[in-house]
Amino acid sequence: MAIRLLIADDHLVVRTGLRSLVAGADIEVIGEASSGGECVRKVQQLKPDVVLLDIRMPDGDGLIALSRLKLEMAQLPVLIFSTYDNPTYIARAVALGANGYLSKGATREELLTAIRTVASGQNAWTRDELRRVTGALATPRLAGDIDVPLTQRESEVLQHLSHGLTNKEIAQALHISYETVKEHVQHILRKIGVTDRTQAAVWAVRKGLV
Repeated sequence: MAIRLLIADDHLVVRTGLRSLVAGADIEVIGEASSGGECVRKVQQLKPDVVLLDIRMPDGDGLIALSRLKLEMAQLPVLIFSTYDNPTYIARAVALGANGYLSKGATREELLTAIRTVASGQNAWTRDELRRVTGALATPRLAGDIDVPLTQRESEVLQHLSHGLTNKEIAQALHISYETVKEHVQHILRKIGVTDRTQAAVWAVRKGLV
């Protein structure tokens, strides 16, 4: 019986290419979505066996969609499929319950193997991927239930940081200087008791801030 796959990516050429890659295999593409919100709606309608989910999409990024999917359907296998080899993305994906993280540079065989692996109830995370984010996924020094007095601007910076944006991108999004963003990031790390941006992103996920 074919594995029923839903593809969520905002680029038509990527979705078309993925359909071509899985053609002839034991995988049937039953639907497509071009945004995070559409992905959640299509999953509810079509009940796929596996979701292949891009990260940077309009109407809520893929990781926000992942959070909603896992909240409603915890057992649904979701494979993140991204151009970005970003440890913050990887750590957030692990923390939110993704079943694997696949690069858009993956071969056809790697793609098919990952889809089959998660469809069988296993995770497709590689040892290297998990090793890269092990420190971020460890419990921070600061207990998760302690309220941290972040300012409104620090909270905004933390949200953007958790979405994988660089300091330059955050500065552009918030219309503040690059140096100001750097200061805010340093204050955030100190306040929540972590040592890097990836740990901060995971902390924000666990606090339900992103």
